[in-house]
Amino acid sequence: MKVRRLIIGGALLGVAGAIAAAAVYVMRLDRMVVTQFEGRRWTLPAQVYAAPLELYVGLPLSGNDVETELQRLAYRRVDDVVRTGTYRQVGGEIDVGLRATRFADESRAAELLSITTADGAITALRDATGHALPIIRLDPLLIGSIFPIHGEDRIVVTPSEVPPLLPAALKAVEDRNFDTNRGVNISGILRALWFDIRHHQWDQGGSTLTQQLARSYFLTTRRTASRKIREAIMAVALDEHFSKADLMNAYINEIALGQDGDRAIHGFGLAAEFYFGTPLSELDLRQIATLVALVRGPSYYDPRRHPERALKHRNLVLDELVEQHVVSGQEARLAQAQPLGITAKTAGAYYPAYLDLVRRTLRRDYREQDLTEAGLKVFTNLDPRVQADAEQVLDRQLARLERQRRRPGDGAPLEGAAVVTEPQSGDVIAVVGGRDTSYDGFNRALDERRQIGSLVKPFVYLAALETGRYNATTIVNDTPVSVRLSNGKIWQPRDYTRQDEGPVPLVRALAESLNDATVNVGMDVGLDNVIQVLGQFGLEQEPAKNPSLLLGAVDLSPLEVAQLYGGLANGGFRTTLRAVRAVISADGKPLKAFEVEVQPVAKADVVYEVDSMLEQVMERGTGKPARGVLPRGLVVAGKTGTSSAQRDSWFAGFSGSDLAVVWVGYDDDRITGFTGETGALSPWSHLMADIATSSWSAPMPDSLQEVTIDYPTGLRAGAECSDDLVTLPVPPGTDPPLKPGCSGVSLGTTLRSTVQNAVQRAGRWLGGLVH
Repeated sequence: MKVRRLIIGGALLGVAGAIAAAAVYVMRLDRMVVTQFEGRRWTLPAQVYAAPLELYVGLPLSGNDVETELQRLAYRRVDDVVRTGTYRQVGGEIDVGLRATRFADESRAAELLSITTADGAITALRDATGHALPIIRLDPLLIGSIFPIHGEDRIVVTPSEVPPLLPAALKAVEDRNFDTNRGVNISGILRALWFDIRHHQWDQGGSTLTQQLARSYFLTTRRTASRKIREAIMAVALDEHFSKADLMNAYINEIALGQDGDRAIHGFGLAAEFYFGTPLSELDLRQIATLVALVRGPSYYDPRRHPERALKHRNLVLDELVEQHVVSGQEARLAQAQPLGITAKTAGAYYPAYLDLVRRTLRRDYREQDLTEAGLKVFTNLDPRVQADAEQVLDRQLARLERQRRRPGDGAPLEGAAVVTEPQSGDVIAVVGGRDTSYDGFNRALDERRQIGSLVKPFVYLAALETGRYNATTIVNDTPVSVRLSNGKIWQPRDYTRQDEGPVPLVRALAESLNDATVNVGMDVGLDNVIQVLGQFGLEQEPAKNPSLLLGAVDLSPLEVAQLYGGLANGGFRTTLRAVRAVISADGKPLKAFEVEVQPVAKADVVYEVDSMLEQVMERGTGKPARGVLPRGLVVAGKTGTSSAQRDSWFAGFSGSDLAVVWVGYDDDRITGFTGETGALSPWSHLMADIATSSWSAPMPDSLQEVTIDYPTGLRAGAECSDDLVTLPVPPGTDPPLKPGCSGVSLGTTLRSTVQNAVQRAGRWLGGLVH
């Protein structure tokens, strides 16, 4: 008897101890849940935006072009009343319900905009009252986020940004008693546990929305009985301390709804953009039903990988909404008759190569934690239209080049990269890191450092002009040259054609990319002077002091080449390239503005002479094939580049408003068989032909005068004694010898040739403006 009492007493003490321990455990969980959830701060990756498109009267955009831009921003076409996020087009009239949005410098409320187009241009802009608007910006396009590796990405939405149908649908499908339960559904838990025990697995449902929230916010995805118990306790604690409205908004922002490579798609705000390219507030019934269907299994019901499965489950959700009286049968049937409407994965807004440049820029000023958690808004200079053109052109032209030269057994495909900038501001408006533009990996535009070949020659000739001993008409010798190197070996470069041209004017040596002439000039000028010029124009790392530098034996990336050529395109002013315009905090406070940084690096008259010679590259030299692609009258300047053994093909050139650099080659450094002329020039030409650019034109400095020469010989000539005249800017007093047989050439004849040339240039310039 005594023993029995002792056993019972011990058992009671054990039960009491277990109850006490359980109570302590529950209290600890309760305190943890309250503390963490009250101060909850979702990790908010920085959101990155493209430059907004500015609309103004006269902008060369047709009605179809405007519609393309609106669709890029996920505006939806309607036939009746225009609401926020929609537009209506009737002929050349387009009414747009602009969204409320944030720019780098200001916020804009939602408003109605009327656009009139005619003859391929905007002819009128009016607000809702009919008043004319001088200029207005469309929304900046969200192009991505900066999230940690294997990290969560989300767009946090407030209750006012959530369509009322979404919480109603979630309650109808996932938790009908959400408004009245205490965070758990006991019968549902017991039913799920009994199923799991019988089938020796832990994957049955039965969870309320609050339990799902607790699981996603506090726990791992491992399915065990202990985790379910912990989940239930946490759900009760959440329900005890927080309102239903607060829990619903937290659920909408927290729940996982998909995966995009290393990026986990969390919350309905980001899911709306990821699957439909549309803000959550603008989703319709079929779209909301699709997202609600994903809650049960984002991978299993992935609408891109399993569209039929997703469609079937979406329609079941719609049936459930009818049964729970959330929508009418008619509304559900109309929604069920529609397709899923999922956008392409890369639709509109994912440019990993450009985002890579943005990350590198921001890491100079911000901690990685700030970029991945603080909810920064980053406004960039990306032009989505130019970026799309650059991606499409590069892929299309690389495929064409590959068909020309590809042989059986070739390994990896021909690759390429492109960078487009606005040299006056230094804005980087497009970056293509390779043919697979959706690949977030090796970025050839930033990291593929290859020999630039003859792209270096303009800087060799600029160094020569700066000595005052050379000008565009100076006769130089394109004859074999031998240079003894520091190791005692003899370096003997040759022209690409293996044929020396003899005495030629400097302009022809550059236009036709004559190697021997360039080396003769460079050795006369001195390697130190060439290296100094390259440093002034933005080359950060001093190259090796070898004579081969004169022919481009220096490894650079396309972005570095763009920095160098920017000083030529900008009249001798180096503008630091910039991808980021401004950064603002999550609450809208300006944090940093990336101002334009400009410094003079060369005299304007010297750069003008070089640019004029680069124009002749396009008219008479290695860039001449571009004339068959570029719009008639568009004046451009540029230079081809080919590395040794034709492993790398380059072209860098500029118009009046844009500079583009293109590299073509193999990742394994195989021989391509392409020169700059036969390879990279093609995608460069098609890109410049596609984008809305203007002709290169700059006023000739007062310190220069023009002289007309016979292009092949460099001798002064007139129309009566030469059929290949070129007029060039030169320093005052420059007086080339007369071409034999031109003894009758007078000053008046030379002036007439100069005027004729000026008229031709003006015609080309005006034609370029039209383009």
